[in-house]
Amino acid sequence: MRQTQGSMICPSCGKLISVSEEKCPFCGAWNPSLYGFGPGLQRWIGRRLDLIGVIVTACVVLYIAALALQPEAILHFNGFFGILSPGGRALYQLGMTGGVAWEQRWWWTLLTAIYLHGSLLHIFFNVMWIRQLGPGVEEVFGPARAFVIFNVAGAIGFLVSNLVTGAQSIGASGAIFGLLAAIIVYSRRVNHSALSGQMWQLALVMFVMGFIMPSVNNWAHAGGFAGGWLTAQVMPIEAQKREGRLVMIVALLLAVVTLAGVGLSFVEVTGVLLRSRG
Repeated sequence: MRQTQGSMICPSCGKLISVSEEKCPFCGAWNPSLYGFGPGLQRWIGRRLDLIGVIVTACVVLYIAALALQPEAILHFNGFFGILSPGGRALYQLGMTGGVAWEQRWWWTLLTAIYLHGSLLHIFFNVMWIRQLGPGVEEVFGPARAFVIFNVAGAIGFLVSNLVTGAQSIGASGAIFGLLAAIIVYSRRVNHSALSGQMWQLALVMFVMGFIMPSVNNWAHAGGFAGGWLTAQVMPIEAQKREGRLVMIVALLLAVVTLAGVGLSFVEVTGVLLRSRG
């Protein structure tokens, strides 16, 4: 992955420069090659890695894992909206936030809970909306920025929910509201009033549905929308500025922390269970 010779595109100005440059001769960006790792990072995240696909895959894999960890929960019928619901123990093991997790200050669950879902319909609708909204955000902001917006919005949504209610919570809906907010920010930035109006209407309908449907975390929705709005506000769109190494590193760190958080949750909850039985 490390490139020590040849040329590369400066992540700040988009000009062709040598990998060995300590400073970009065109824009003055320091260490544009990131010690030789920058070009590979740009190719991996910017061109080869489908980050929206990664999000969807993570949601599906963790949903299946939750069912497998506590298979007896599948037999409990919780109504139409609760078909194939994972058990609470399994969800805590994989990183559910709020409740005990928040009391124990397991802060990483703000990220891990984004990828967990409470039923077949829950994951179906969330994956559908991620597939609907994610590619648009990825196209106008760039894949790494879209990934950061999604995760930061989801984490802020759960933070608001935990601070206000403290109730256990999971799901990508707060992050999805963040994607909606990002599209609105983009449409306002480029004066696309029709798109902005459509997204505002969609956001309003989804907020209203959150009050009608059972067990919906509206605080996470509101926090996610605000988080997506604020994060998108500080990010340039792809047409104005190419994705730089900093946002790619942040996206990579978010993915690593989330993956490590799932492992930490599993170790912590399993340890508590073993001690209680001992």
